[in-house]
Amino acid sequence: MSQPYVHGYDALESVRLQDQAATLVALLHADTAYPDGSTVLEAGCGVGAQTVTLARNSPGARITAIDVSAASLAQARGAVAAAGIGNVAFRQADLLDLPPDLDAFDHVFVCFVLEHLPRPLDALAALTRRLKPGGTMTVIEGDHGSAYFHPASEAASRAIAAQVELQRRGGGNALIGREVYPLMRAAGLRDVHVSPRMVYVDGSRPGLVDGFTRRTFTAMIEGVREPALAAGLLSRDEFDDGIRALHRTTEPDGTLCYTFFKGVARKA
Repeated sequence: MSQPYVHGYDALESVRLQDQAATLVALLHADTAYPDGSTVLEAGCGVGAQTVTLARNSPGARITAIDVSAASLAQARGAVAAAGIGNVAFRQADLLDLPPDLDAFDHVFVCFVLEHLPRPLDALAALTRRLKPGGTMTVIEGDHGSAYFHPASEAASRAIAAQVELQRRGGGNALIGREVYPLMRAAGLRDVHVSPRMVYVDGSRPGLVDGFTRRTFTAMIEGVREPALAAGLLSRDEFDDGIRALHRTTEPDGTLCYTFFKGVARKA
């Protein structure tokens, strides 16, 4: 099931993921905590950007974090060790080919994973089967179609659309946030509740201007420059105009909005 990761695996992307996680802790994770003694499967932990927060919020839970990439797991182990966290075990595993002993969890946590999968429903269904009856699943995904900004810019919109198209060609879906509810329902989960989590950034929020607009969202679009040019989606000047327009939104009169979608449900 391993798919090309559209954002790449270099050191800059790892830094971007860590910046994103740090910036969005309160917005995405403040209401996620698991009871002492419960078992939690984090599916697709990547470099551990969400794992540290997940473990800190539930220090008495036993967390198993899995990913298909050995290199990402090595970084995740390092991040957890550096944070002094001891309640996480790591395993290399494919979401659609899970080892039989990874079974009967109280909770499953999936964050920024489904967007990269060609068969997100199959992955959710496979994870649902590993939940205990009455267990819960949490899914968090973004939606690039929710991005809007001031000053408005067709060039910026085209650069974002190029990233969306690259992800589509790689088998993923950068617009999957809007599908969290139907996907969770189709996977057999019950009592599905999805809440939108909007990031709104303006000049009065300098931490978000730097942490989200500049170092998370714009850095993500900027990171696909070479693949977008190689695919002929935009000319060099067109793409660079779009990035300049996104950076323009970080000035005192600029604004940017983006919405994540957080779904929580249970297994019957």
